[in-house]
Amino acid sequence: MSKKRWWQGLGLLVIVGLGLFAYQTREVSHAGESITAVGSTALQPLVEAAGEEYTSDHLGTFINVQGGGTGTGLSQIQEGAVQIGNSDLFAGEQKSIRADELVDHRVAVVGITPIVNKKIGINNLTTAQLIQVFTGKVTNWKQVGGADVPVVLINRAQGSGTRATFEQFGLAGHQSKTSQEQDSSGMVRQIVATTPGAISYVAFSYVNNTVQDIALNKVAPTEANVKTNAWKIWSYEHLYTKGQPTGLTKDFIRYVQSPAIQKTLVRQLGYLSPDQMKVERDVNGQIKQLGGAK
Repeated sequence: MSKKRWWQGLGLLVIVGLGLFAYQTREVSHAGESITAVGSTALQPLVEAAGEEYTSDHLGTFINVQGGGTGTGLSQIQEGAVQIGNSDLFAGEQKSIRADELVDHRVAVVGITPIVNKKIGINNLTTAQLIQVFTGKVTNWKQVGGADVPVVLINRAQGSGTRATFEQFGLAGHQSKTSQEQDSSGMVRQIVATTPGAISYVAFSYVNNTVQDIALNKVAPTEANVKTNAWKIWSYEHLYTKGQPTGLTKDFIRYVQSPAIQKTLVRQLGYLSPDQMKVERDVNGQIKQLGGAK
């Protein structure tokens, strides 16, 4: 073999070796690592699905996703017990949370709608009627044009971001009457579907044909109406970290915020991407018009 060919062969081996090393380093950079995300059950389906897709592309990593509600998510991330706190609320809305210690990563917008048992025979209420139902002034559905069935309230647990959003923007700041409480959105839907006279509220992503969603003032609970704030019961979905994220946590959050996930998985699961919104809402509930929504 000529000296020239020998050097060419050696060069090729070096290039292939470096390429293989770089590939292996990239693929196993987080191998054996795991992170835990806890909190909002309204956000849980998205984080779970994104976690499954991320780990299938990054073998050896594990994304552990748990519910428990927004209050749990924010308190757990504040204490440093988990890597991500899932929240339906701005951290600044929770009095017990030191919001200045947390970093907000918005990943979606969720619409929330009242749902009722389908045998009630109602698909629209006024805001005033909804408030009367949840504060106990309406006790039978015949009082608002429905079946002669007692109202059965199913609330989300105290500390639930879904409950806080519903009471602020659906009940105009009124607090719901004390009633049965549930942590899980899936369980809420199941109870409403099987309990005569039941009413509650869930994220759009949990609505299916076993329950009836409710329009308010003849405005339907649709994504199009959320985008313009015509439907006012919605919130941002936040992934909170304690300080700036690093390592697997940073990579996973970037993955959830990436165009590939925002334009597919987020929308397929019944959420909106933040860049689809035509309005923006701040921590005080103030609305600002935006341009360029997609």
